[in-house]
Amino acid sequence: MDSYEGTATLEWWANRSTCLGRLGVRVAVRVTGNDWACDTILEPPLSAEDQENFDFLMKLDPLFTLRLDEGSMLLVNVAAAGEDGRLILTAYETEEAESAGSRQVPQ
Repeated sequence: MDSYEGTATLEWWANRSTCLGRLGVRVAVRVTGNDWACDTILEPPLSAEDQENFDFLMKLDPLFTLRLDEGSMLLVNVAAAGEDGRLILTAYETEEAESAGSRQVPQ
């Protein structure tokens, strides 16, 4: 995949069978060599209650699954980029010495 533009879903999984959050996003992903950049915005904008839930999940762990509409998925770290719904996504990378922890995301 050299680039992708379209809609996707951010999912926060507590374990392999329990998804505690699903958020619609519009993404523009561009790949350059071994690096990629992703412009992301929440779509539709979150209600006050949904924003509170999203903030809670982010405080627990900013690791989400990004599920693209064409079927592929990847683990990403999410950071809010502003109050306008923009997000910064970076690829999640595990270190060999890192333990899996209690959360198990879908594969």
